[in-house]
Amino acid sequence: MTGRTRSSRGLTRLLGSGITQALLVVVALVWLTPTVGLFISSLRPSGDNADSGWWTALSHPGSLGFSNYSHLLDDSSITQSFWNTVMISVPTTFAVVVLAALAGYAFAWLRFPGRDWIFLVVVGLLVVPLQVGLLPVAKLFGTLGIFGSITGVVLFHVAYGLPFAVFLLRNYFAEIPREMLEAARMDGGSEWTIFLRVVLPVGRPALASLAIFQFLWVWNDLLVGLIFADSGSQPLTVALQSQMRQFGSNIDILAPGAFLSLLVPLAVFFAFQRHFVEGVMAGSVK
Repeated sequence: MTGRTRSSRGLTRLLGSGITQALLVVVALVWLTPTVGLFISSLRPSGDNADSGWWTALSHPGSLGFSNYSHLLDDSSITQSFWNTVMISVPTTFAVVVLAALAGYAFAWLRFPGRDWIFLVVVGLLVVPLQVGLLPVAKLFGTLGIFGSITGVVLFHVAYGLPFAVFLLRNYFAEIPREMLEAARMDGGSEWTIFLRVVLPVGRPALASLAIFQFLWVWNDLLVGLIFADSGSQPLTVALQSQMRQFGSNIDILAPGAFLSLLVPLAVFFAFQRHFVEGVMAGSVK
């Protein structure tokens, strides 16, 4: 072993064990600082938030409490908007994953006229900005009588979430070994059986990753909810935005509301973290 090889290995070992880990810890602390500040601000009285920064509460932890959350949950408009967000995000995520899985399998393994041209159109829809369809779709929903309803918001999210979802799952399903599918066909399995018992289990990491991304996109959406939802179907992001517009400095409502909105995506991510990591790493190990 040459001296240069020995020194390079020593440097790699040093970076892997010490400096890199310390740098990652610093980055994590900086990244988490806004979240910690938001949580502490949600526990402080409104007067304290107006007089000083959130970090001053660290020296007086006795002033922190959950009264802001109690007041927030007593606000019927906030709680209703929270359940509206759930009723928008969950059906949208389920519909996008199911429809994209069916379409992805069809584009990857089924033969039908115009398959490649239709998939090319789907890929082309990826470059269409969401803002282009706001006014035409709003007019269409008004004609159909679903403008301002949860149904309209869900349909819009499903329509604009499908192109990327189909593109992602089609490429993932296309990497499944052909021999695996042929073996299932030789055993007498129909296309539905192959899809349900072979393709879906193998594609579970990609499906989980897609579900997480889609849920986060819809849960954190403001623009679509702001345009297509009325006061009775508005999501939590729109409700918090209206509070900011009306009162400006009511941090005692905005901070706990924003942190409550943050908790659900975090819970979903950590619940499916293992599948998410498998889906992200799947393309690099094939």
